[in-house]
Amino acid sequence: MDLTTVRLQAPATLTAPALELRPWSPADAADLVAVFRDDEALRRWTSDGPHDLASALRWVREQRRLRHSGERFSFAVVETGDREKGGQDQEKGGRLLGHVVLKRRAPDSASAEVGYWTAAHARGRGVAPRALGALTQWAFDAFPPDEVARLDLVHQVDNTASCRVADKCGYTFGEVLPAAPPAFPLDGHRHVRVRADSRKDRAQAAHVRRREVR
Repeated sequence: MDLTTVRLQAPATLTAPALELRPWSPADAADLVAVFRDDEALRRWTSDGPHDLASALRWVREQRRLRHSGERFSFAVVETGDREKGGQDQEKGGRLLGHVVLKRRAPDSASAEVGYWTAAHARGRGVAPRALGALTQWAFDAFPPDEVARLDLVHQVDNTASCRVADKCGYTFGEVLPAAPPAFPLDGHRHVRVRADSRKDRAQAAHVRRREVR
């Protein structure tokens, strides 16, 4: 599988169109600026958001570089309707709704971190849980257990919507994290999801240890 070009899908619901998760493109830069310019909450929760076209293009280039290095896999979340109807910009596709990312850690770590944001105009439509669900499934499918056995979702304590998204996607609350300014000016929550085969392996190991103790 070529991880540098992978695209993911999330199916439509009765009230919302299907989603596509695709690599960021320079064609997204203007939309990216508009999303951050009009959303005070997003600027508060996202420390590296672009503020003009030049910074947006730099951000996109950095996402593409990190994807090729295997350190970070960022996806633009878009509606698929425009492309399905023969939209003119086939690379860009439908309207920008948000962003999801898988952040790899040290080579000897079996955990990774996921993150996301949703544009103001797309909130309340189930975009975040569907996009995060697609990313989570891909992460466990694309990487072996010794590379990605656990996924962490971290957010500030005042972002209560992220707690609800985590719960919908099967991430359980793990711990409260102390503030770490400037990126995290407030305390945070860590939610955790463990791949199914890892849970099974841990349960079997615990059962063996109990038998050995007896």
